[in-house]
Amino acid sequence: MKKILAVLAVIFVLCAAGTALAADTIKIGYLAALTGDYAQYGLTEVNMAKMVVADFNAKGGILGRKIELIPYDTKTRNEDAVNAVRRMIDSDKVCVIVGANSSGINIATAPIVDKGKVPQISTVGTNPFVTVDNKNKVRPYSFRMCFTDPYQGELAAELAFKDLKLKKAAILYNVGSDYAQGLREYFTKSYTKLGGKIVADEGFRDTDVDFRAQLTKFKDSGAQLMFLPGMGKDMALAIKQAQELGLKVTIVGGDGYGEFMNEIAGPAMKGTYWVNHTYLEDPGMQPIFARYKKVYHDDCKEFVNGTMAYDAMYWVMDAIKRAGKADGPAIAKALESTKGLKLHHCVLTIDPATHNPLKKAGIILKVGDDLHTKFYKKIQPK
Repeated sequence: MKKILAVLAVIFVLCAAGTALAADTIKIGYLAALTGDYAQYGLTEVNMAKMVVADFNAKGGILGRKIELIPYDTKTRNEDAVNAVRRMIDSDKVCVIVGANSSGINIATAPIVDKGKVPQISTVGTNPFVTVDNKNKVRPYSFRMCFTDPYQGELAAELAFKDLKLKKAAILYNVGSDYAQGLREYFTKSYTKLGGKIVADEGFRDTDVDFRAQLTKFKDSGAQLMFLPGMGKDMALAIKQAQELGLKVTIVGGDGYGEFMNEIAGPAMKGTYWVNHTYLEDPGMQPIFARYKKVYHDDCKEFVNGTMAYDAMYWVMDAIKRAGKADGPAIAKALESTKGLKLHHCVLTIDPATHNPLKKAGIILKVGDDLHTKFYKKIQPK
C-alpha cells in the first residue's frame, strides 16, 4: 500500500510540475484559415508565426518565460472564428491573438475580444470597421498590421485613371464579403472623383464559380478596366473566364491577390496589377524568405501574408516586453502606444484614435510573363 501511495505521489508531483510548466508559458493565439479555399494564406501565416516563436524561445522567450503558439482554423467561416476565439480566451487563456487576415472575421470577433479584454491584430483585414465601430469609435482590443480599404481604393483608382489612363471601369465583387464591399465602395468614390466612369457593376455569391454572365455584360459595356476587389480563387476564375470570352480589359485588384491564383488562371494573369502591402524583392524580408524555404522546403509563395504575419508577431513580442507582463489590457495599451517600431518591412507607428498604422506605404505589383509578381511602384503617403 505504501509503495502504491509513493508511486501516486510521484505521479502527482510530475503532473503538477507539467501543469505549472504549461501555465508558465506566454500563450499567443493565432487565428487563420488552415483548410478551405484560403488555406494557402493561413498556412503561410502560421508557418511564419512558428518561426518567430522558435527564434524567441531559442533566446529564452520573453520576460523569462517561453512562448506557446496556439493556432486555430477559421475554416473561412465567421462562426468557426468566433468559437475559436472564445476557446482561446476562456480555455487556452491566451493574452493576445494574431489574425485573421479577413475583414469579415475580425469584425465578427471584435465583440468577443473586447469582452475578454484580449487584443487581436488582423494581418490583412483592411475594412475600416475592423478597428472602429459604426460610430467611428475605436475598438479597444482590435488592431491591424495593414493599411485600410479607403487608402487601398484610392491607390487602385489613381493607378487605373492616372497611371494606366483607363477611363471606363467594370467591377466584379462578392456581395457577401465585407472586404469586397468596402474596397468596391472606396474604389468607386475615388475613381469617379478623378473623372472615371463605372460602366458595369456586377455581384456574385460565395458559392459561384461561373462568372460568364457578368463578364459578357462587361464585354458589351465598353469597359477598359476590370476592377476585382476580391479574394484568391474567385478572382483567378474570373480572370481565366474573361480571357476565354475574349474580354479585352486591363485588370486591377487589391491585396486579396495570392500567388496561387497564377496556377489557376495561368497565362491570363499576365499584365494584371495588384495593390498590396509589400513585395517579394523587399530587402528586409530576403533572409526570412530564405529561412522559410530552408525550414519548410518550399518558397514562401504567399509572401504578403508571410510578411504581415512575421512582423505582426514581432510587434506582439515588442508589446509584451513593453507591457512588462502577459496581460491583455496591458498589451493592448502597449500596442496602441507603438511609435517608430522598426520591423522587417516597415517602420510602424499606430494611431491611437483608429488603431491603424500611420503613413504606411502602398505597393503596386504587376504579374510578369513568368507568372510571378514584380515590383511596379511604391506610393508613400504624404
